[in-house]
Amino acid sequence: MKTPPNPFAILGLAIALPGMGQVANKQPMRGLTFLFFILLLGAFTLKTAGAEISMLGKLSGGVFVWALSILDAYKTARIKTEIWRQTRAGRHGNL
Repeated sequence: MKTPPNPFAILGLAIALPGMGQVANKQPMRGLTFLFFILLLGAFTLKTAGAEISMLGKLSGGVFVWALSILDAYKTARIKTEIWRQTRAGRHGNL
């Protein structure tokens, strides 16, 4: 089994580019789905927010989904890393 990417590298990638954490975790359709909903909800809240709302407030729908995608990418990377460690330890008889 190939060594999984470092969860902190995945975290940084997910923060920098929405949906790329999932792509790096070998879940490209999940990443595209997150990106789609980031854009969709960001555009929706931008159109429906009042003029007095800050720009962050106007994009809050997209920002919320982006935050969820960051957590999802990091959690998935941590799980894959732990499974890899346990599998590797089991092969070497260290359990």
